[in-house]
Amino acid sequence: MMRWAKNPLAQIRDILAFRVTGGGRIILAAFVMSALVGQISLSIPIYHLAMALGAVYMVAFFCGLLFWPRLDISGGFPDRAVAGRPIVSEFKITNLRRLPALDASVGVFNVDNSLQIGESPLAPLLRHNESALVRLELLPTRRGIYRLSPPRAFTTFPFNMLRSGSRPRGESTLVVAPFFNPLAGVNLPIGHKHQPGGVVMTSMVGESPEYIGNREYRPGDSTRRIDFRSWARIGKPVVREYQEEYYCRIALILDTFVGGSMLKRKQTHADFEAAISLAASIADAVSRGEFLIDIFAAGEQLHVFRSGRHRANFENVLEILACVTATNRNPFPGIMPALNDELENVSTVVGVFIDWDPTRRDLVRSCVQAGCAARVIIVRDAKPTVEVGEDESWAGPITVLSPKDVLAGGIEQL
Repeated sequence: MMRWAKNPLAQIRDILAFRVTGGGRIILAAFVMSALVGQISLSIPIYHLAMALGAVYMVAFFCGLLFWPRLDISGGFPDRAVAGRPIVSEFKITNLRRLPALDASVGVFNVDNSLQIGESPLAPLLRHNESALVRLELLPTRRGIYRLSPPRAFTTFPFNMLRSGSRPRGESTLVVAPFFNPLAGVNLPIGHKHQPGGVVMTSMVGESPEYIGNREYRPGDSTRRIDFRSWARIGKPVVREYQEEYYCRIALILDTFVGGSMLKRKQTHADFEAAISLAASIADAVSRGEFLIDIFAAGEQLHVFRSGRHRANFENVLEILACVTATNRNPFPGIMPALNDELENVSTVVGVFIDWDPTRRDLVRSCVQAGCAARVIIVRDAKPTVEVGEDESWAGPITVLSPKDVLAGGIEQL
């Protein structure tokens, strides 16, 4: 994510990023080089080139001042995107100055390197109060949360070397969710457990406590459930009867521990990104059913998020996954206290790991010992540290997937 720096060098860099076009940078570099070489000796005619390039820059600069535009711009990018998928937005630019605006266009500048901004077409001529529609493409290459400076309308008249235009204020936030392929289904060992807290802890849909009928009062029944109207009608104390709350609650554990040396962390980066993509696919598939999902992702901070059953939009799950970062410190001791508090009400634990070692095995074993069904999925290009065959007797089937297959959409069902 980018941060706005306040030092003079950064401000100069930001100005040059907007003011000087790609062609203008080439000509500026040629001017600097020819001027340096020309200082060696005036007998070398290359200094004439430096003077000519300098004159061209001066003409472009003063023409830009003379025809400095007043352009109004409307439109913008959406606040959410998916990594690897371009978004195209349409902008309307209007010339508010009496002088015509020549070679007008739209651009976004000073963005993170993970955001690729395309070139928008030029509007050759905009007269007073005349408008034009231009399209601009943005391609986010990595997930994350980024700051976007507002789009700027400008002109490159006369030589397409310098941009002229006002600087708008304000900035927006772009949430880039991880790329994922929807799954046709996920085969999970599910069960139903009683959930204390009732409808407050769930959504409006599902197995919340419902009125199922009346029955005669029995000693020990709560007086709050007495139906006084029915009592008055039949002459006997009657209480309302409700159905208890049982439903499936799933804990999705996302592994962020890459560990090891710098070289190993570099090699496991693809595994980590593929694990995040798979976690998004599983959360998407599960959220379409009648489940309550708890997401545990341990990075620099522990993220605990509850979704499913319409408690929160799936887009919020993607936002959590967008900002999860890898860690080289073992996060599972930090997960266990939060997970242990919830295991009593959790029906199924789904672990998306990037390796299988004693630490991860102990985590799953504690979940199984707490009475939860487990489904373990390992996303790893290399061989797991510990063989998974012996652990399948108590942990259930352990699936090992290739990161390439996950990212390429080769996994249709789990």
